[in-house]
Parts: sequence; C-alpha cells; structure tokens
Amino acid sequence: MSELPNCPQCNSEYTYIDGSMYICPECGHEWSQDSEDNSGNEDRIIKDANGNVLQDGDTISVIKDLKVKGSSLVVKVGTKVKNIRLVEGDHDIDCKIDGIGAMKLKSEFVKKV
Repeated sequence: MSELPNCPQCNSEYTYIDGSMYICPECGHEWSQDSEDNSGNEDRIIKDANGNVLQDGDTISVIKDLKVKGSSLVVKVGTKVKNIRLVEGDHDIDCKIDGIGAMKLKSEFVKKV
C-alpha cells in the first residue's frame, strides 16, 4: 500500500508527506525525508557544563540549585547522581536522585565526576 516509513517516535504507520517533511498525525512528530537514510542511527553527543562528553552509566554532580517543578523540593549544588541514562529531548539526562526519585536533568547544569 504505502511506501512511507513509520514514525520514529510512536511507530505509527499513518505518516504523510508535506513538502520535504514526513509528518505523523498521531504524535505530531516531523522529520525530514533526508533523515530516512540515517534511520535514527545518528549518534548525538551530549556534553556537560565543562564540555566533557557524557555517556550512559556516568556519575555526575549538579552545579546549581535546581527547583523541582510542582514541588517544594530542591536538588542542591554538589548532589551526586550515579548511573545516568542519556535520552532525546530538552532534558537529556534521565536519572534517580536519592530522596527525590526519578528526574530528568539538562546537561548544562551538571558536570562529570
């Protein structure tokens, strides 16, 4: 039937073309037709505040007090976080912080230990 690729985010088969972009009507994700060649295998390099490259499993330290949205909790400067996981998006670090729980952090507010 259709030779269009499935959505790389939600795997929907209902994608369509608009100009030079593929669009998914279910999740709203848009990607260029040129990215089909890469098929999501592009390695994104995520760096900390000092320019060190971060990898899954690294230990990091928070360099600024961070307020937890929707709560009165604060992640204090110097808080160490072990075994991070890198993810796509604006908040590119997924981790668990003792006393707070699962969090997503921006790499610009951490440094590699």
